[in-house]
This record gives sequence, C-alpha cells and structure tokens, in this order.
Amino acid sequence: MDAHEIARRRLYNQHLWGARCDSPEHVVSWLGAMQSQEFVYAKWSVAQRTNGAIDAAMDQALADGTILRTHVVRPTWHFVLPADIRWLLELTAPRVNALSAYYFRQLELDDAVFRKTNARFSKVLRGGRQLTRTELAAMLQRSGIAASGQRLGYILMRAELDAIICSGARRGKRQTYALFDERAPRAKRMRRDDALAELTRRYFVSRGPATLKDYVVWSSLTAAEEPAKLASVTAAITSDFSPAWWPCSAVTVIVVVPEKNSDLPRKSC
Repeated sequence: MDAHEIARRRLYNQHLWGARCDSPEHVVSWLGAMQSQEFVYAKWSVAQRTNGAIDAAMDQALADGTILRTHVVRPTWHFVLPADIRWLLELTAPRVNALSAYYFRQLELDDAVFRKTNARFSKVLRGGRQLTRTELAAMLQRSGIAASGQRLGYILMRAELDAIICSGARRGKRQTYALFDERAPRAKRMRRDDALAELTRRYFVSRGPATLKDYVVWSSLTAAEEPAKLASVTAAITSDFSPAWWPCSAVTVIVVVPEKNSDLPRKSC
C-alpha cells in the first residue's frame, strides 16, 4: 500500500471524499470524538462531511444538546454525542489530568480547590441553568476563589473532566456551561476494557489506515499501554471486522473493513 492509497482511504473513511453523512450528529458519532478547539472551523469541519448541512443545523444541535463540546481525549475541546461522553471521559480523563498536572501545580490548583469549585458549579447550575465563562468566574470570585485567566480555564476543564459540567446552548458568540447530568442524563458507562475497545474501533474505522503509534498519539493514552492496546485492536478487528495488515515504510498499517452485520458505525451514515 503506497502513500497515495493510504491518503485516498483516509479521505474516504473520514467522509471528506465519497459518501457523506446525513446530519451533524452522524458525523460526530462516526468519528467518536472530533476536535473542536477553534469553534468556527470545527463547525465547518462537521458541515463538510454532511449532505448539505448549514451553519444553523450545527447551532441547533449544540443548543439542543444533541452534540456536546467538552474537554476529552486530550487537553482540548472535542465534539461528542451525549451517549458517548461519559465512557469517553472515564477512559481518557485520568490521562488528560496527568498531562495537566504541571499547570495545576503552577496555578495552585489541587483536589481541595477542585472539590470547592465543582461543588459551586453543581449548585449554581442546578435546575437547567446555563452560564457563561464570565458569569461562572464572577460566581467563584464572590465565593472567595481566585478565577481568572489560565486558572479559570483549568478550573473549568477539570470540572468537565470530572463530569460536573459540559457545554450548554450558545448565547450569542459565547459558550455557556450546563450541568453534565442534566445535559446528558442517559450517558452510558462501560467497563474500561470495553471502552478501550470501542474507542479503538471508532478510531481505525473512521481514520484509518493508521498505525498503532498514530492511535496512541491521537488518544493521549501512554506508549506504555501499547501492548494492551494492541491486544484490544486485534480483538476488536477480529470480532467485528475483516482485518488486513499492510506493511508500509517499515511500519504496520492497520486497515479495517466493516462487516455488513457490524453494529458499529458504517461508511454510509
């Protein structure tokens, strides 16, 4: 398999060429977690994978909560579906927190502070209330908690990773935050091994052909976990896919082809 063929298959599997999905929700479901740090460009990235989606459709999905925006997988925002958000967080949040530990120390943020801030968020957002970053910062300041600049950003990210808050509806150009349990009340949980297998399947089906190193970097899971991850990859492919392993530039490229009876998302959303 040459570089041209790898690129062609990746474009097809990511719905950037060939079949398109029929809604923004299908795009996010297919990709599992879709990076959305730059919000305007992230919306465009979803739209270009759909059949005729317009900006209003993305705004409506985010307002209704059928698509959520939160920190998961890596220390950056991603679009996820409410059904996937909890198991994704439980799998990846420990690693994201570990990656942020240096900044927590620099900003004098520890578990005691996070317990206080999470408790304040839980109280002030209860009952469907949705507040902006500025409003939450003012609330924390009134409670005697310094919350500005980077410190505020890491406080909010930790609350997202702890499944306390997630995105609410946009208010003009500003994102609001809402209580996680009210925004995603039916978010499912998985055993860690099952969640790892599911994330692995989603990645290789939607972004392959790819190497195991590609997956480790994307998922933020440590290189030390590669043997366990490789076992999950091979088990998932063997049980749900027709596997093909192609040598390419002295590395193994993993290619998966969904079976017709697979319950996983397919190329034709």
